[in-house]
Amino acid sequence: MQPSLHKACEPLAVMVGDWRGSGIGHYPGIEEFEYLEEIAFGHVGKPFLTYSQKTKKPSDRQPLHSEQGFLRVIDDKTLEMVVAQPTGITEVHNGFYAANPTSCVVNLESIQVVTTVTAKPVEQVRRLLRIENNTLTYDLSMAAVGKPMQHHLEASLQRVKPE
Repeated sequence: MQPSLHKACEPLAVMVGDWRGSGIGHYPGIEEFEYLEEIAFGHVGKPFLTYSQKTKKPSDRQPLHSEQGFLRVIDDKTLEMVVAQPTGITEVHNGFYAANPTSCVVNLESIQVVTTVTAKPVEQVRRLLRIENNTLTYDLSMAAVGKPMQHHLEASLQRVKPE
């Protein structure tokens, strides 16, 4: 039996669920690319949301990227997010949100990015997420591999209806 959503997470209830869609990415030194994406925001009854993300190539559905994390509501405006990637990158974000029962905006900026010795260098990440009319859109910008902060990813995903 699924526990109730923790009271602290109730403002972000509109995020909880599974989302599928597609996106496009670009960055200096790489060719522009398209991807298919699945995102899941869940909960376990504690004062945080779980986050899971994975992408695939549209042509052959081979895996591209994935990440896992947690989104913790601090108060009625602020939150924190921790994201770990299998490529050796961990992001710690602070941010703010505005939400109602049918829409929300989450704006996150990394306060720390830690990489393993074999990971590509990433200095900073910004994530802007919007939900409206059962559509989740986001933009991700980053400063990485010696390049200044700039746009990297954008996507649009639809809420997956429970079966």
